[in-house]
Amino acid sequence: MIKYALQCDQAHLFEGWFGSSSDYDDQSARGLVDCPLCGSRTVSKQIMSPAVAGTKAQKAAPAVDPKMREMMMSAMGEVRRHVEENFDNVGDAFAREARDIHEGKSEERGIYGQATPAEAKALIEDGIKVAPLPPAAPKKTDMN
Repeated sequence: MIKYALQCDQAHLFEGWFGSSSDYDDQSARGLVDCPLCGSRTVSKQIMSPAVAGTKAQKAAPAVDPKMREMMMSAMGEVRRHVEENFDNVGDAFAREARDIHEGKSEERGIYGQATPAEAKALIEDGIKVAPLPPAAPKKTDMN
């Protein structure tokens, strides 16, 4: 496994774990690497210092509890399912429709759709509450 420090075009910093550097390259080329904060797929690797084994005992990273991970993934899937079943999909008109609802020009209702990182940032700066939808679970054919 290899851990990369990553940054999206909106300057959000996050980490990603990959089986190998070629796995990162492949997933990035297929548009499967995105920012967990804004959803941007314009992501780049950042400079990292390598982990160097020393003579002093190092603390092992805490193990990820598989049950906890499964519970979180399930909860995110339920949130996504709820939104898709109960909210209006406005597609790429999301930013305009969110602004119209906020300004009272359109009926108050739950919506979801796509917005560019710049559109999402402008909505947030104007006090319009938006949040990224949890990503859909990857298809088994997309996983390495």
